[in-house]
Amino acid sequence: MSQSTTATTVEFQVAEETAPAAAAGGEAQGTTEGTEASGGEHHGVFPPLDTKTYPSQLFWLVIFFAALYGLMSKVILPRLSAILTKRMATINGDLARANALKNETEAAVKAYEKALADARANANDIARTTREAVTKDVDAESHKLDAALAKKVSDAEAKIAASKAKALDAVEDIAADSAAEIVAALGGGKVTKAAVAKAIKG
Repeated sequence: MSQSTTATTVEFQVAEETAPAAAAGGEAQGTTEGTEASGGEHHGVFPPLDTKTYPSQLFWLVIFFAALYGLMSKVILPRLSAILTKRMATINGDLARANALKNETEAAVKAYEKALADARANANDIARTTREAVTKDVDAESHKLDAALAKKVSDAEAKIAASKAKALDAVEDIAADSAAEIVAALGGGKVTKAAVAKAIKG
C-alpha cells in the first residue's frame, strides 16, 4: 500500500509541474500568434505616418524643439553674439586706426610738400643772394685787376720810354764817337765829341 501511495504522489507532483509549463507554453504560443496577427495587420503602414502615434510624436517634437530653443537661446546664440560683437569691435578699431594712420600720412605728406616748397624758395633766395654776392666780388676783383693792369702797363710804358731814351742817348754817343773817328781818319783833324753831337742834333 505504501508503494502505490508513493507512486500516486509522484504522478500528482509530475502532473502539477507539467501543467504550469503547458499553460505557459500555450500562453507564449498565443502571444506569438497575436503578435504575428498584429504585425500582419500593421505591416504596410509607415510608423511616422501612423495616426495612432501622432500624440506621442507631437509630444516629443515639442520636447525636442523646446530643448533646442533653450540650447540655442541660452548657449549658442549668446556665444555667437559675443563673437560677433568682439569681431565688430575689432573691425571698428582697425578702421579707426586705419583712418588715424591715413590722416597722419596725409598730414606728413602736406608737411613734406610745404617743407619742400619752402626749401625751394629758400634755395632760390640763397642762389640769388649768392649770385649777387659773387657778381659783386667778381666786379670788385675785376676793377682791382683792371687798376693793377693799368698800373703795370703804365709802369711798363714808363720803363720802355726810359729805356728808349737811354738807348737813344747811347746811340747818339756811339754815333758821335763814330763820326769823330771817321773825320779824324779822313784827315779832317781832331774833332771833339761835343761838336759832333751838336752837329748831329743840329
